[in-house]
Amino acid sequence: MVKLIKPPGLWLNIEHDVFYTQHNLSMRSFVLSVSKSVIVDYISSPEMAFLRSVSQQFKATKTKLVFRFLEKEETEPSTNQNYGSLLNNLTFIKTFASGILVPKGYIWPVDKDSYLLPSTLVVQHAHKEGLEVFGSDFINDITFSYNYSYDPIAEVLNFIDNDAFSVDGVLSDFPITPSAAIDCFAHISKNASGPEKPLIISYNGASGDYPSCTNLAYTKAISDGVDVLDCNVQMTKDGTPICLSSVNLMDSTKVAQTSFSSFTTTITEVQTGSGIFTFNLTWEDIRSLTPAISNPYSNFRLSRNPKFKNAGKLVSLSDFLSIAKEANSLSGVLIIIEHAPFLLKVGLSVTDAVLDALSKAGYDNGTTPRVMIQSTNSSVLKEFKEKKKNYELVYRVDENIRDASDATIEDIKKFAASVVINKESIYPQNKAFVIGVTDIVSRLRKNNLPVYVVHFDNECMAQAWDFLSDATVEINSFVVGAGIDGVITSFPQTAASYRKNRCLKYKNAPSYMRPVEPGGLMQVLTRDDLPPALAPYPVLTESDVAESPLPEVTASSTNGETTATTSPNGQPKIATCIVLSNLAVLLVTILLL
Repeated sequence: MVKLIKPPGLWLNIEHDVFYTQHNLSMRSFVLSVSKSVIVDYISSPEMAFLRSVSQQFKATKTKLVFRFLEKEETEPSTNQNYGSLLNNLTFIKTFASGILVPKGYIWPVDKDSYLLPSTLVVQHAHKEGLEVFGSDFINDITFSYNYSYDPIAEVLNFIDNDAFSVDGVLSDFPITPSAAIDCFAHISKNASGPEKPLIISYNGASGDYPSCTNLAYTKAISDGVDVLDCNVQMTKDGTPICLSSVNLMDSTKVAQTSFSSFTTTITEVQTGSGIFTFNLTWEDIRSLTPAISNPYSNFRLSRNPKFKNAGKLVSLSDFLSIAKEANSLSGVLIIIEHAPFLLKVGLSVTDAVLDALSKAGYDNGTTPRVMIQSTNSSVLKEFKEKKKNYELVYRVDENIRDASDATIEDIKKFAASVVINKESIYPQNKAFVIGVTDIVSRLRKNNLPVYVVHFDNECMAQAWDFLSDATVEINSFVVGAGIDGVITSFPQTAASYRKNRCLKYKNAPSYMRPVEPGGLMQVLTRDDLPPALAPYPVLTESDVAESPLPEVTASSTNGETTATTSPNGQPKIATCIVLSNLAVLLVTILLL
C-alpha cells in the first residue's frame, strides 16, 4: 500500500492483540518489523497492554502512540475496566501514549433525541496532561445531531472552531469534509464577506430547520445569510394571497386532523390525488392551522428538527413582505406563482392579488429590494411584463432537460430575464450516480439569462453519490464546475458558509475544493454493478414554453365547493369528491405524526 499510494502520512490502528496472541500471532512483532522499512506516523490501539509493550521501542522516534477509546460501556481487555472510567486515568495514559482517540460523543454528547448537550471537558483535561486529542466517528451518511442541520462541515467546525477548545485531528470516513473544514472554513469571521455569486435564494424559507413558509422559517433564513427570500403564493377562498409550500394544505399543516378534513377533494387539474386546498378555506381558517415541517427523506429515516416540527405561524403575503422589508441584509424577494389559470376559473386572480400586495407594501417605489416573479407559466410572466413593473421575471423549467433550442431560448428572453432549472438538467443522474454534464448553463448564460438551480438540501440522500454525502461538495460542483448564478436551498446557512470560505480566493484550489468529475464514480463500478442505461432527457422546445394569455375570471368559488369546467371531450376537468377519503386522511395523519 505504501509503495503504491505513497501516502503523506501513515496511521496504523492495531486491534485484537489479545486474540492474536492466543493464536500465537504477534502484532507487536509485526508493527516493529513494519516500522523498520516504513515511516509510521501514528499507531493507535484500544488495548493498553499492546501500546505499553511497544512504547519503549518508539520513544526516541517520531512515531506517536495513541490510546483509542471505544464506547464508554465497553471493557478494555488488559485492565478489565470500561473505557468510560479510563477517562479518569489520563495521567497514567500519558506514560505510554502521546494522544487519545475518542468517539465524538465523548466531547459533544447528544441527548436521546439527538440534540447536543453541553460539551465535556475531555479535550481540556487531556491537553492539560500533554495529550493530543483526536475525534472519531465523523461519518457523512448517517444521522448526526440535528443542531448541525445535516451539514457535516458544520459538525467538524464545532470540534475545531469554538470558544472553548479544539481537537488536534479527526478520523473520518469522508476525509474531503474535514479537510475542507480545516483549511477553508475554520476561524472565519461571522462578518466576513465572500463573492457575490452564488446568489442564495431560500426554498420556503429555511424549511430544512422549521416548517415551510412560517415566520420562523423566514427569520431563520434571514439570520442564516440568505440573499433572496421566497414566497410560494397560494390563494385563499376569501382572496387573500398567502405563503405556503403547496396549494394542498395536507403537505405543510396538520389540517387532516381538524374539522376541515371534510373539505378533502380531488382536483386533477391541480394535482394527482386528493387534498385540502387553500382556495376552499378562508385565511382565518388557514391561519388557525398547526404547521408541519417538511420531511422529504422520511423513507430513509431522516427527519428534520423534530423538536420544532410544528413550530411557527403561517403568514400572508403582506406579512411576508413586511418581514422582508425589515431585513436590511436581503437583496430581494422571490414571489412564486403557480396554478394561475386554474385559480381564474374559481374567481381568484393571483396575479392581481400579488400586484396589489406589492404595491401596498411599497415595493413599487424603486428603493426597496429587487422583486423577482417566478412561474412555470409563461402566460403569468407575460402578464407581469405587460404591467411594465420593474420586476425581474424568472421562468421555471419544471422538467429535467438536457438542452434548449435556440428558438426556445429566444422565446424565453421575450418574457423572462432569468431561468430556474433542476439540478439534474445540469448533472444528469442514473441511480444517483452522475453520468455526465450538459452545457445548458453556458448556453443560457451566453444569452444573458442567469441560471438559478433548484433545489439544494443537506440530507445525504438529496445528493448524488458523487458528492460524497456533503452538501458543500455539491454546491461547489454546481458553482465552480457548472458556473450557475444562484442556488435555491432549504438550508441557506450552508450556502452562505460556502460563499465565505477562503479557498474560493485561492489561485489554485486544493483537491478537496475542486468540482467532482462528472461520471467519475461510475468509472470505478464493475460491469455487474453498472445501472442500465437511460434515455437522455428531452430538449426544451418552443411548444413547451408557448402558452395562451391568461383568461378572464369566469367562475367563482362558493360554499367551499369548486366549480368544474368541461374539457373538449365532454369530461369534467375538475373532479370533486364530497365524500371524505378516510384512508387519505389517515395516511397523512400518520406521516405528520
